Amino acid sequence: MKIKHLIVALLAASAASAFAADTYNIDPSHTFPSFEADHAGMSVFRGKFNKTSGTVALDRAAKTGAVDITIDANSLDFGIEGLNKHAKTADMFDVEKFPTATYKSNSIVFKGDVPAAINGELTLHGVTKPVTLTINKFKCIQHPRLKREWCGADASGQFSRADFGIGFGTPTFSPEVKLAIQIEAIKAN
Repeated sequence: MKIKHLIVALLAASAASAFAADTYNIDPSHTFPSFEADHAGMSVFRGKFNKTSGTVALDRAAKTGAVDITIDANSLDFGIEGLNKHAKTADMFDVEKFPTATYKSNSIVFKGDVPAAINGELTLHGVTKPVTLTINKFKCIQHPRLKREWCGADASGQFSRADFGIGFGTPTFSPEVKLAIQIEAIKAN
Protein backbone atom coordinates (compact mmCIF):
# COMPACT_ATOMS: atom_id res chain seq x y z
CA MET A 1 0.00 0.00 0.00
CA LYS A 2 2.87 2.38 0.78
CA ILE A 3 4.35 1.93 -2.71
CA LYS A 4 0.99 2.84 -4.25
CA HIS A 5 0.89 6.07 -2.21
CA LEU A 6 4.48 6.84 -3.17
CA ILE A 7 3.70 6.37 -6.86
CA VAL A 8 0.61 8.63 -6.59
CA ALA A 9 2.67 11.29 -4.77
CA LEU A 10 5.42 11.14 -7.39
CA LEU A 11 2.89 11.42 -10.22
CA ALA A 12 1.20 14.38 -8.50
CA ALA A 13 4.55 16.12 -7.95
CA SER A 14 5.52 15.43 -11.52
CA ALA A 15 2.25 16.86 -12.84
CA ALA A 16 2.53 19.92 -10.60
CA SER A 17 6.03 20.70 -11.85
CA ALA A 18 4.92 20.25 -15.48
CA PHE A 19 2.37 22.99 -14.96
CA ALA A 20 4.47 25.31 -12.77
CA ALA A 21 5.45 27.58 -15.67
CA ASP A 22 3.76 30.97 -15.77
CA THR A 23 2.55 32.15 -19.17
CA TYR A 24 2.95 35.76 -20.27
CA ASN A 25 1.26 37.33 -23.28
CA ILE A 26 3.41 39.63 -25.38
CA ASP A 27 2.32 43.27 -25.17
CA PRO A 28 2.31 44.28 -28.86
CA SER A 29 2.37 48.00 -28.01
CA HIS A 30 5.67 47.58 -26.14
CA THR A 31 7.45 44.88 -28.17
CA PHE A 32 9.42 45.80 -31.28
CA PRO A 33 12.07 43.57 -32.82
CA SER A 34 14.56 45.93 -34.44
CA PHE A 35 17.59 45.31 -36.61
CA GLU A 36 20.54 47.07 -38.16
CA ALA A 37 22.93 46.38 -41.03
CA ASP A 38 25.82 48.19 -42.62
CA HIS A 39 24.82 50.24 -45.67
CA ALA A 40 27.77 50.10 -48.12
CA GLY A 41 30.20 51.13 -45.39
CA MET A 42 28.59 54.58 -45.39
CA SER A 43 26.12 54.28 -42.54
CA VAL A 44 24.07 51.80 -40.55
CA PHE A 45 20.46 51.31 -41.63
CA ARG A 46 18.03 50.48 -38.85
CA GLY A 47 14.53 49.14 -39.04
CA LYS A 48 11.91 47.46 -36.91
CA PHE A 49 8.75 45.43 -37.12
CA ASN A 50 5.69 47.19 -35.73
CA LYS A 51 3.44 44.14 -35.15
CA THR A 52 4.48 41.28 -32.89
CA SER A 53 2.48 38.69 -30.96
CA GLY A 54 3.19 35.60 -28.93
CA THR A 55 3.80 34.11 -25.53
CA VAL A 56 6.60 33.49 -23.08
CA ALA A 57 6.41 30.72 -20.48
CA LEU A 58 8.75 30.80 -17.50
CA ASP A 59 9.26 28.39 -14.65
CA ARG A 60 11.80 30.28 -12.59
CA ALA A 61 11.99 27.56 -9.93
CA ALA A 62 12.89 24.87 -12.49
CA LYS A 63 14.86 27.40 -14.59
CA THR A 64 13.07 26.48 -17.79
CA GLY A 65 10.76 28.20 -20.20
CA ALA A 66 9.59 28.65 -23.75
CA VAL A 67 9.29 31.53 -26.20
CA ASP A 68 6.91 31.56 -29.18
CA ILE A 69 6.89 34.83 -31.13
CA THR A 70 5.21 35.73 -34.44
CA ILE A 71 6.20 38.86 -36.36
CA ASP A 72 4.06 40.42 -39.08
CA ALA A 73 6.61 40.84 -41.89
CA ASN A 74 4.41 43.45 -43.59
CA SER A 75 4.89 45.73 -40.54
CA LEU A 76 8.54 46.26 -41.57
CA ASP A 77 9.52 49.90 -41.03
CA PHE A 78 12.83 51.56 -41.91
CA GLY A 79 11.36 55.03 -41.53
CA ILE A 80 11.86 55.53 -45.28
CA GLU A 81 8.70 54.79 -47.25
CA GLY A 82 10.50 53.93 -50.51
CA LEU A 83 12.81 51.49 -48.72
CA ASN A 84 9.87 49.97 -46.83
CA LYS A 85 8.07 49.33 -50.12
CA HIS A 86 11.15 47.82 -51.81
CA ALA A 87 12.11 45.67 -48.80
CA LYS A 88 8.67 44.04 -48.87
CA THR A 89 9.10 42.86 -52.49
CA ALA A 90 10.55 39.57 -53.73
CA ASP A 91 14.01 41.27 -53.83
CA MET A 92 14.15 41.09 -50.04
CA PHE A 93 11.51 39.94 -47.53
CA ASP A 94 8.84 38.93 -50.09
CA VAL A 95 6.06 39.57 -47.57
CA GLU A 96 3.36 38.42 -49.96
CA LYS A 97 4.86 34.92 -50.03
CA PHE A 98 6.23 34.98 -46.44
CA PRO A 99 3.82 37.12 -44.38
CA THR A 100 5.27 36.16 -41.00
CA ALA A 101 8.57 35.49 -39.31
CA THR A 102 8.68 33.37 -36.15
CA TYR A 103 11.06 32.75 -33.29
CA LYS A 104 10.59 29.61 -31.20
CA SER A 105 12.86 28.66 -28.35
CA ASN A 106 14.54 25.31 -27.86
CA SER A 107 15.77 26.24 -24.38
CA ILE A 108 16.23 29.17 -22.03
CA VAL A 109 19.53 29.46 -20.19
CA PHE A 110 19.45 30.92 -16.68
CA LYS A 111 22.24 32.67 -14.81
CA GLY A 112 21.29 32.32 -11.19
CA ASP A 113 17.58 33.08 -10.97
CA VAL A 114 17.41 35.20 -14.13
CA PRO A 115 17.05 34.14 -17.77
CA ALA A 116 20.29 35.04 -19.58
CA ALA A 117 19.93 33.56 -23.09
CA ILE A 118 17.45 31.91 -25.41
CA ASN A 119 18.48 29.20 -27.83
CA GLY A 120 15.92 29.03 -30.57
CA GLU A 121 15.06 28.95 -34.22
CA LEU A 122 14.24 31.93 -36.39
CA THR A 123 12.06 31.31 -39.43
CA LEU A 124 12.43 34.15 -41.91
CA HIS A 125 11.76 34.22 -45.64
CA GLY A 126 10.69 30.55 -45.44
CA VAL A 127 14.03 29.40 -43.98
CA THR A 128 14.57 28.17 -40.41
CA LYS A 129 17.98 28.56 -38.74
CA PRO A 130 19.24 28.56 -35.15
CA VAL A 131 19.64 32.00 -33.58
CA THR A 132 20.70 32.59 -29.98
CA LEU A 133 19.47 35.70 -28.20
CA THR A 134 21.37 37.15 -25.25
CA ILE A 135 19.11 38.61 -22.58
CA ASN A 136 20.85 41.83 -21.55
CA LYS A 137 18.20 42.95 -19.07
CA PHE A 138 15.26 41.18 -17.40
CA LYS A 139 12.84 42.43 -14.77
CA CYS A 140 9.39 41.55 -13.45
CA ILE A 141 7.16 43.73 -11.27
CA GLN A 142 3.48 44.11 -10.43
CA HIS A 143 1.73 46.07 -13.19
CA PRO A 144 0.32 49.18 -11.47
CA ARG A 145 -2.96 49.16 -13.38
CA LEU A 146 -3.56 45.50 -14.28
CA LYS A 147 -2.42 44.10 -10.89
CA ARG A 148 -0.68 41.18 -12.59
CA GLU A 149 2.98 40.38 -13.02
CA TRP A 150 4.57 42.40 -15.81
CA CYS A 151 7.93 41.36 -17.22
CA GLY A 152 10.28 43.11 -19.57
CA ALA A 153 13.51 42.20 -21.28
CA ASP A 154 16.09 43.54 -23.68
CA ALA A 155 17.60 40.89 -25.92
CA SER A 156 20.14 40.94 -28.71
CA GLY A 157 21.59 38.60 -31.29
CA GLN A 158 22.85 38.46 -34.84
CA PHE A 159 22.59 36.43 -38.02
CA SER A 160 23.44 36.56 -41.70
CA ARG A 161 20.46 37.50 -43.85
CA ALA A 162 22.08 35.55 -46.70
CA ASP A 163 21.51 32.37 -44.65
CA PHE A 164 17.79 33.11 -44.95
CA GLY A 165 17.88 33.69 -48.71
CA ILE A 166 17.86 37.50 -48.46
CA GLY A 167 20.97 38.33 -50.41
CA PHE A 168 19.92 41.57 -52.12
CA GLY A 169 22.81 44.00 -52.53
CA THR A 170 25.55 41.76 -51.13
CA PRO A 171 28.46 42.22 -50.81
CA THR A 172 28.00 46.01 -51.08
CA PHE A 173 25.46 45.88 -48.26
CA SER A 174 26.61 43.66 -45.42
CA PRO A 175 24.67 40.44 -44.94
CA GLU A 176 25.34 40.59 -41.18
CA VAL A 177 22.30 41.74 -39.22
CA LYS A 178 22.30 42.77 -35.56
CA LEU A 179 19.09 42.33 -33.61
CA ALA A 180 17.88 44.38 -30.66
CA ILE A 181 14.56 43.30 -29.21
CA GLN A 182 12.63 45.04 -26.50
CA ILE A 183 9.85 42.91 -25.12
CA GLU A 184 7.19 43.38 -22.48
CA ALA A 185 4.65 40.77 -21.46
CA ILE A 186 1.78 40.51 -18.99
CA LYS A 187 1.08 37.37 -16.99
CA ALA A 188 -1.96 35.55 -18.35
CA ASN A 189 -4.96 35.22 -16.05
